[in-house]
Amino acid sequence: MSFDELLDQAGGLGRFQIFQLVLFCVINLLTYPHIVLENFTAAIPDHRCWVQILDNDTVSGNVTRTLSQDALLRISIPLDSNLKPEKCHRFIHPQWHLLHLNETVANKTEPDTEPCVDGWVYDRSYFPSTIITEWDLVCESQSLKSVVQTLFMTGSLLGSLIYSLLSDRFGRKVVYLWCLLQLGILDTAAAFAPTFLIYCILRFWAGLSVMTIMINAFCLMSEWTTSKRKSVGIVLMMSSYSIGQMFLGGLAFAIRSWHTIHLAVSVPLLVLLLPSRKLVESFRWLIVRNQLEKGVKELRRVAHINGKKNAEETLTIEFVKSTIQKELDAVQVKPSALNVIRCLFSFHFRFSNAVSFYGLILNLQHLGSNIFLFQVLFGAITLTARIVSLWTLNYMGRRTNQILFSFLAGVSILVNTFLPQEMQTLRVSLATLGVGSVSAAGTGFTLHQIESTLGGIVSGFQRTGAILAPLLMTLLGYSLRLPWIIYGVITLLAVLVILPLPETRNQPLVNTLQDVENKNEVIHG
Repeated sequence: MSFDELLDQAGGLGRFQIFQLVLFCVINLLTYPHIVLENFTAAIPDHRCWVQILDNDTVSGNVTRTLSQDALLRISIPLDSNLKPEKCHRFIHPQWHLLHLNETVANKTEPDTEPCVDGWVYDRSYFPSTIITEWDLVCESQSLKSVVQTLFMTGSLLGSLIYSLLSDRFGRKVVYLWCLLQLGILDTAAAFAPTFLIYCILRFWAGLSVMTIMINAFCLMSEWTTSKRKSVGIVLMMSSYSIGQMFLGGLAFAIRSWHTIHLAVSVPLLVLLLPSRKLVESFRWLIVRNQLEKGVKELRRVAHINGKKNAEETLTIEFVKSTIQKELDAVQVKPSALNVIRCLFSFHFRFSNAVSFYGLILNLQHLGSNIFLFQVLFGAITLTARIVSLWTLNYMGRRTNQILFSFLAGVSILVNTFLPQEMQTLRVSLATLGVGSVSAAGTGFTLHQIESTLGGIVSGFQRTGAILAPLLMTLLGYSLRLPWIIYGVITLLAVLVILPLPETRNQPLVNTLQDVENKNEVIHG
């Protein structure tokens, strides 16, 4: 309770905390779209093989000039099982007999086909250019879209591990500013990538910083906010992710070129570096690093911003030292076996939640063609879910919130998996319910992990789940339902692992391992 007492002296929710929260929300609004950029920059348009008699303007002939485009397409491209032109094959030779619909063709052999050796023709009515059309990432190369997403998520995992160590060594603020600069520069450079390989490298490198921006923002916000106000701040910051999704949907609708979309979400991050310099380093981190004088200086600075008079007289080094004596003298103890088990369960929940969440939001085209609407809809439903989660967190507790919404998410995904494609409205409704429920459960767990000192390692397991989510979509080649069945089952299993975790509602933030042991003694004493 000692840190909370000091924060109350400096103003638990004053002008500084409001400035900090607004700034973080604006930055998150622009940072989160980088995670789901490939929904639009790697959108797969309708396509077919390039055919000489259709697409070569130099070809001339009396026959081809008298035939319509549909007729030329019919004799050049075979039909798939849905009686639509094949996307990845063409006839080796024009099949003129197909023009005569009344001709009996039962005895004719199947015409020989070949892959699109001369390239593809794309429908550019939705997107004039994407990385798919830029580097022909279709047919045999279609899985490379998932590779890009996986590389970005892998970068976010490595970045969260590397920069968490650097944050502990050099402070939250300096690493936060560096990652903001890095993300802005790298994804700006990605817009001008000359090859797909360079694009992948830049996206991987950009992924190193994106999660650290979000994690350090959470750390700075929570460590300058009292326990009673923390849940509101966390939900508001996570709501900015949802607004970021809606923002990206509207932006991509207005700006269809993948180059411009990259620039539109990257360049503003460089501008936001200027107000970010006014952030204050974490007081808790300074105390842990034995920088008491600097910590007191920053505490007085926050108190001054919040309009607290006589801060220098009340917040003296002696007063602060006596207030936090428990933290300064805490003895590191080994976690009990119970805490180890709880950590393992927390790892599984965060992993499962990430797999299902990113499996839904990274694959909008599997729901239908209007991905702009789906992006805005998913953003709106996750925003609503996080606001609803704020109520359930305050009145139902952390565990009940996660159990309820995880169950709803798993059931929604599994039911949706077995619905026919014709029931489009119901499929979209269940998908939005699923992503909203996963989002609400994740919001509750984010607060739960911060209050239980599980943040760093558990976030690593979240990143692992985010890496697996796009990789599972490569299983579509074996079964169209298999990835979605896995998403649903994993989410339902997450319900069971929440049960052993302690309830942390209205509990002070744990500051030392000794606090964890003391809390266990109270719960099980």
